[in-house]
Amino acid sequence: MSLPVFFCNDMVARAQSFSPSAAKPRAVVDDWLRRGLAIDIRVPTPATIDDLTRAHDADYVRGVLDGRIPNGFGDRSIAVASSLPFTSGAMLSAARHALQNRSITCAPCSGFHHAGWDHAAGYCTFNGLVVAACALLADGASSVGILDCDMHYGDGTDAILARLGLGGAHGRVVHFTAGATYSRRNQARSFLDRLPDIVGSMQRCDVVLYQAGADPHVRDPLGGFLDDDDLQRRDQIVFRTARALGLPVAWNLAGGYQRDKSGGISAVLAIHARTAEAAIDAARAPIPRVGDAAIFRAP
Repeated sequence: MSLPVFFCNDMVARAQSFSPSAAKPRAVVDDWLRRGLAIDIRVPTPATIDDLTRAHDADYVRGVLDGRIPNGFGDRSIAVASSLPFTSGAMLSAARHALQNRSITCAPCSGFHHAGWDHAAGYCTFNGLVVAACALLADGASSVGILDCDMHYGDGTDAILARLGLGGAHGRVVHFTAGATYSRRNQARSFLDRLPDIVGSMQRCDVVLYQAGADPHVRDPLGGFLDDDDLQRRDQIVFRTARALGLPVAWNLAGGYQRDKSGGISAVLAIHARTAEAAIDAARAPIPRVGDAAIFRAP
């Protein structure tokens, strides 16, 4: 069984930035192909103006796309602007496929959760998580889960959901952002122990959008509280618990800022590859039982 990966070169742009996210989709997919991972590359449908304006102010959307309003990298690059409908579109395409096929899918992109209703922030321009969630609800989904395991608080996601009346205890989007609670190394065990219950809190959702960030790594310059084994365990818990509950999952790359001596992102690529391996393994394995402590709890 191969992992459906929603990717096209239109998702990729060059940005003069500390964050590698604009160019990361191509680097990640190339790395997975070099590693021989079982992936099935599919072309995403770009997000439409209607898709984007469900989650953002219409003037903001048009201003960014026209190059009049700065994007999340702080410039007005038309190349970056042109890629944005495809990154949000990849998230939505992956989510729709996961929901329709009760499966695990991937959108190899990032730069979502700090984007607010009418502004960019923190390398994020359009909030592809909320764009996807709103489109799925418009399609007829009852509820959507957003499981944000990036290092940082998904403030833009929270703010947009509150504005739209979709968040909170009785909202149609169940949102958990690890960055609101977890940041210290001594919290790793408590995070992993709690994670099965967090996934379980989304059991009634039609699909879960999972931000599998690489920046919680202890060596990330903007991280971090999880080591290699912890990150691998995080991904195993998410995918296996979701599979046991019958929850479709569409995941993305989220953050990751480590650089090697040559300026490359080899450490980040390795983390994302392990996430892909965990997704593939979970999809291939027999459906586990929710009560199996050996599978769902940190060792």
